[in-house]
Amino acid sequence: MKTPPKNRFSRALRTARAARKISQEGFGEVSGRTYISQLERGERQATLSKIDDLATVLAVHPGSLVLLSYLPDRPTPDAVDRLLAQIRREALHLLAPDPAT
Repeated sequence: MKTPPKNRFSRALRTARAARKISQEGFGEVSGRTYISQLERGERQATLSKIDDLATVLAVHPGSLVLLSYLPDRPTPDAVDRLLAQIRREALHLLAPDPAT
């Protein structure tokens, strides 16, 4: 079953937290356990500022949490590579100077 969009960040946060072996209480400097639990259950949505704080505790780039949110439910290394390639192409296109100016 495909993860609904609103729960993708929830899954990404749980995945990263488990990989780093950090408890919900381990985010105490940036958030309370209740808030982390609500994020992981999809009851709350994180702001960009909060994603930055969470990423700091997890020792990852905030973009990594967002990237994890957009991977398929059972990601493979190829899925990661494809998504990174797409993000790279799109970022370079958006940053390209406009020839009309």
